[in-house]
Amino acid sequence: MTDREAYIILNMIPGIGPIRLTALCEHFGSPSAALSAGRRALGAVSGIGSELAGDVAAWESKTDLAGELHLAERAGVRIVTRGEPDYPPMLAEIHDPPLCLYVRGELPDPARPALGVVGSRRITPYGRRMAEYLSTAAAHAGWPVISGLAYGVDAVAHEAVVTAGGITVAVLGGGLARIHPQDHIPLAKRIAAGAGAVISEFPMTFPPSRRTFPMRNRIISGMSNGVVVIEAGVQSGALITAKTALEQGRQVFAVPGRADDPQSRGCNNLIRDGAKLTETFEDIVGEFEFLPGFVAPAALSRSPIGEAEAEEFDDSGLTVSSGEEKILALLAAEGECGVDRIAGDAGMPMGPLLALLMELTLKRRIEALPGKRYLLRRDPKTKE
Repeated sequence: MTDREAYIILNMIPGIGPIRLTALCEHFGSPSAALSAGRRALGAVSGIGSELAGDVAAWESKTDLAGELHLAERAGVRIVTRGEPDYPPMLAEIHDPPLCLYVRGELPDPARPALGVVGSRRITPYGRRMAEYLSTAAAHAGWPVISGLAYGVDAVAHEAVVTAGGITVAVLGGGLARIHPQDHIPLAKRIAAGAGAVISEFPMTFPPSRRTFPMRNRIISGMSNGVVVIEAGVQSGALITAKTALEQGRQVFAVPGRADDPQSRGCNNLIRDGAKLTETFEDIVGEFEFLPGFVAPAALSRSPIGEAEAEEFDDSGLTVSSGEEKILALLAAEGECGVDRIAGDAGMPMGPLLALLMELTLKRRIEALPGKRYLLRRDPKTKE
């Protein structure tokens, strides 16, 4: 019996979660040693009662390891257990890391900063625009986006990243053979086929439930450097993710909304309680680029020069695409414009447009203003 096999078996026994698994390993030294122990010895472990000790002692009749491994293999799923090299290092650091991760697709490079994106299932057009914008910007910056494949903000975030050619991870509240909601099975397949991974801590056929979704949320935040909440009512599950993120020491961001909109009250409350007010992706990057050990993506690194040296900045080597030229010409002719006006006049879909606006902002050709408005940036070499 290897520790890897023991982790998978213990993960299949109801009642053995991360906390009890840790207690068993501390008592017996390893998961495989725990499975070799008798019922009486197991029952002596703190948190393991007589009934659960009996289930663990009788694991051979309670679980089907060979069947589980066969089902995972047929589905193209690999199982990563605690301590293995592929186990996400940030996730391993939380106080209750999953025993196993069932993975279909490829987990992102752990060296890259990752952004959790969560929010309401009842998304508004404003929430959709912000989810598309922030997720697309993250994808273009090389940041994986972690979310939960639910209706609303989650699905919009995943879709935006896939469209932008980025990496995204969908964390499920049930087994990979029980994808929920079923409407998102095509999206899950697209993610797993080359845009990231669909993952779960639950055995293949484990059904999702009201209890498993909050468990799923700690993985979203645990795999993320920061979590942004886009639209959330006061009872939203996204607020559970925000709370978990804070407990894990992650940065929490929130997109502000109208004071009279119930879908914005949760976000506005988060901002009131100290979450970072977020209007642009630069608001997010700015919270990380000066932290020890953090290296900002090259495309998003702020200029090393200060404002006093701006006149010496030379951006002549930064080329622009035909789409970017169209936006620059529009702003030159019209002046300050909102994103909806730009989309209409330029004849561009919102997703690709937001990506181009982010690129132009990073190239210092335009300036992003509050309220999703943009202005042509004055040439720093031109005197007023």
